[in-house]
Amino acid sequence: MVDLTSRRRVYQCRCTICENHPNGEVAADHAAINRVMAMLDERQRRLFAGLLAMRRGHGGILRLSEITGLSRTTIRRGMDELRHGIELPARRLRQAGGGRKPVEKKSPAW
Repeated sequence: MVDLTSRRRVYQCRCTICENHPNGEVAADHAAINRVMAMLDERQRRLFAGLLAMRRGHGGILRLSEITGLSRTTIRRGMDELRHGIELPARRLRQAGGGRKPVEKKSPAW
């Protein structure tokens, strides 16, 4: 069962095509890509964006970055992982201790 509370917010594409023709076919494709991206974890998002960028060819990384809001380095990393093979996922996506530290540890006691 998928935990829908941990889903990411759906990114709104800000490309000129979507802004000028919000009800067009291209805008619908971009919205669909972003709805799928919102349901994926960070590794899956990176690989999916890398795959789509590879299929678009020259300029694909920049275009996918604009559509999805992901950084170009993240998309490039996904492409590299697809080209060179991917290790099977571990139990955790991030290494232990990754992420932001709790506020209590950062600020001194008053």
